[in-house]
Amino acid sequence: MEFLLSLILVGAVIGLFVVPMVRRRKAAKAALQGMAHSNDPGNYGFVPAEQLDVRLPGPDPELVDALTETQRTQDWRPVARLLALTDGPEEWELRWQRVQSLAGAAAMELREARAAGAPAATDAEQHISLTKGDAPVRDGRWLRAWRAEQPQDAGGAQVYAQFLVWQALGEPDSADHRIILEEARNVAHEAAALADADPTPHITELFVARALGYRRADFESLWHQVVRRAPAHMGAHLAALPYWSAKWHGSREESYSFAQSAAATAPAGSLLPALPLFAVYDHLPDVNLVHSMYQTKVVEDAIEAAEFAVDSVPDEHPVRPHVLHMLLCLLVRAERYQEAMEALRVVDGYVGAVPWVESPNPSAE
Repeated sequence: MEFLLSLILVGAVIGLFVVPMVRRRKAAKAALQGMAHSNDPGNYGFVPAEQLDVRLPGPDPELVDALTETQRTQDWRPVARLLALTDGPEEWELRWQRVQSLAGAAAMELREARAAGAPAATDAEQHISLTKGDAPVRDGRWLRAWRAEQPQDAGGAQVYAQFLVWQALGEPDSADHRIILEEARNVAHEAAALADADPTPHITELFVARALGYRRADFESLWHQVVRRAPAHMGAHLAALPYWSAKWHGSREESYSFAQSAAATAPAGSLLPALPLFAVYDHLPDVNLVHSMYQTKVVEDAIEAAEFAVDSVPDEHPVRPHVLHMLLCLLVRAERYQEAMEALRVVDGYVGAVPWVESPNPSAE
């Protein structure tokens, strides 16, 4: 009898402690395996993390090829030819995206060269280095050469003006911050005179206007110059929107009003209905203490309008990937994971959005 009781006691111990412990260990192992599985993008058909391209929001192989050749040789002609072919009202959006990216590439080259402490080679030294077969110094000199050798080229002037903007916004504490912005404005005006129909230099000045704190009347006058040339230009609206935000010179209500007005008057096949999504994001609190905030009607309406917008434009629209990145961000926060997975598949392989540099708010000035 005592032996039987001992067996029952041992069985109870095993049932109460050992079996659950073994199950927990198995569950933990399975969870770790599941985490490893879920953390592997390949299991979902995505590009591995090490292959992601952070330079652009979406694919632009022509730009990548031209920029790669220019950076390899420090010769501005490949990118100049590409930009010259990106012209006309049907390509204003693409031209603006390319101008931003080329300017950003030059700014990053210069910043990285300075950070590495590389001495500035003269043009003669650069030429000798190239004739020897050495790799050229990558410090953005191709853009300076483009501007110096072709001062009447509207493309070179546009890229240089935006380059100065990225330089200034990337170094907000610099003593030359305001001087660089004013020079950017001057070059943008020169670029505007070289190609009157092109909205690009006026969009560049929108950044200057925000950073220098243009009066509202002056900002609205500048905005009129943009919409007169390209009324449904999504890139231009994205550049103008922050001016009206509470972080800069407006308020949440003014930002929403600007975005909703643009969305309401958008022509068919436009991305402008997605603009309220950016206004919502710009006014999210730094710390969210309300779990249901992303399920509010304002957020839900903005998400649905953005989904409608990205479905209404061709897949190759140059700003569509940028909108998809923002949409993905809000879908995840709203716990709409199935929709987020679909958005991820569309932007697969690219993780960039707004190119290069930005100053988050006027306090950095």
